[in-house]
Amino acid sequence: MYTIKIALSLLLRIIDSLILIRVLLSFFPTLQSSKISYFIYQMTEPILAPCRAILDRLGLGMGMIDFSPILAFLLLNLMQSLIFAF
Repeated sequence: MYTIKIALSLLLRIIDSLILIRVLLSFFPTLQSSKISYFIYQMTEPILAPCRAILDRLGLGMGMIDFSPILAFLLLNLMQSLIFAF
């Protein structure tokens, strides 16, 4: 059981890191067309799209500023805390 917790924790940290890299890539438009950027976008979009939908339903879709990574960070950290709580 402990091995599963460690594996899930590692997966959540990898996703967390990919989201952070995606946020940083948004400041460099010339890098967004690379294959690495495409891979990062494909890996993080399934997490960020539902976060965007939640923010839109709550009326917090702020137009030009995307707060979905912040919500994703919070939810991923909550999941990691719950994994080690049990």
